[in-house]
Amino acid sequence: MPIQAIPYILMLGFFFGSTVLASRFSMGQLSSLTFVGLRLTLASIAFVILYLFSFQGRTWPRGRQLWLYSAAVGIMGTVIPMNLIVGSLNFQSSGVTAMLITLSPAFTVVLAHFFLEDERLNGRKVFGVLLALSGAVVMLAMGESGLPDVSQANPIGYLMVFTAMLSGSFSTILARKKLQDVDSFETSSIQMWVAALIVMPLSVVIAGFDLSGVNSQGFFALGWASLTGTFLGILVTFYVIQRFGATASSMPAYVIPVVAALGGALLLNEEITLGIVIGMVLIIGGIALINRTPRPRVMY
Repeated sequence: MPIQAIPYILMLGFFFGSTVLASRFSMGQLSSLTFVGLRLTLASIAFVILYLFSFQGRTWPRGRQLWLYSAAVGIMGTVIPMNLIVGSLNFQSSGVTAMLITLSPAFTVVLAHFFLEDERLNGRKVFGVLLALSGAVVMLAMGESGLPDVSQANPIGYLMVFTAMLSGSFSTILARKKLQDVDSFETSSIQMWVAALIVMPLSVVIAGFDLSGVNSQGFFALGWASLTGTFLGILVTFYVIQRFGATASSMPAYVIPVVAALGGALLLNEEITLGIVIGMVLIIGGIALINRTPRPRVMY
């Protein structure tokens, strides 16, 4: 990975990690469904503005297959995971949630073995998956919630994130099979629009649309999560993939839990316990093993 990619990796790690913090903070003022609906709507509007101003000469995405598969990926990779992840923050800290999110490659590599012919498991990947999952098991067994007023973690929070990662991994598999040669910016914008059109009406019907309890800090957190964590995060990720490749785009996963855990401790009075540190080391170590590219064998 080129050294020039490091600032972008750190930027993305900060964007996504701080978005988890903003989401956790907003849970005291908005229902999780309303927060997600507004976040997706604001990010969708930003994408519409880019298309209206022909960003990089872009025209509106066209094609039945593109819209069909992008919509499916949007439901499995955005609607379901985002609602479950934000909802899990009612049960555990932003640091714990961010660490569990880091498990996503472990779920993906297992599913890819069964659904993608060129993505088979090997001994290194299997060990990496088991090592990463052991980190989550350790945290759950020790009852780590990361919240100072909760002595024993509620397994519902962990289950919500695991389900979110499983759904997101299925969306990744679908994207690799059906959208691999499609412009990722177009698919991302369609995913955002479809997700907003689904979640925002549901949030109004189920949770209502009462913003009277939201203060200026709450609106700032919502705006930050919408425009920085969702909109700008996608744009920078798109740039990193184009300039530095897919491997570099996966590196922020190692930064996100650190930002969320430290930020949660400093800003939200969350805890960083020994169990959380052990879990973080095991999870990051396992994911690093999964993502490691074997060195080519030199023939003498």
